Amino acid sequence: MAAKTRATNHPPGDVWLAECTGHTRLAHEVWSVGGLVPIHCTHWLAVEAQLLTALEARKRMPSRARGPLLIDSGLEVAWWLVPLDAADDLADIRPLTVHPYDWPLHCPSSQRPACGRFWLDAPDGSGVITDPVYLAAAVGPAAGRLRAEAFG
Repeated sequence: MAAKTRATNHPPGDVWLAECTGHTRLAHEVWSVGGLVPIHCTHWLAVEAQLLTALEARKRMPSRARGPLLIDSGLEVAWWLVPLDAADDLADIRPLTVHPYDWPLHCPSSQRPACGRFWLDAPDGSGVITDPVYLAAAVGPAAGRLRAEAFG
């Protein structure tokens, strides 16, 4: 996880994301002009799915199990942020691609879209990320038969 956010004039989600880059000031500058910041997955892993798959899975997951969800409307893909040790839990879930440690995820500000990307569930600065067990259950082979109530 990234270091705890500190008080700034930036939104908490942006502060948290920027701290994950190692180049905090540069990240905020890029976001201020509407750009994407490449954040290397060193505090979490990025898990990719087709947009429709991601949206259906999101509906099946309880809100307490969902962390940030980044959408690219042009490419019709989405990425969840999951713990670094989640790769094995998600490796056999066909609709998901777990990107490796240090893979760059190009992110907009948590508050504004950029280049067709936006946060459907934006980081809030707390460091909460998606629970891979719930993600696997929501996307895995039995997911179409599961009801949202099954997750509590």
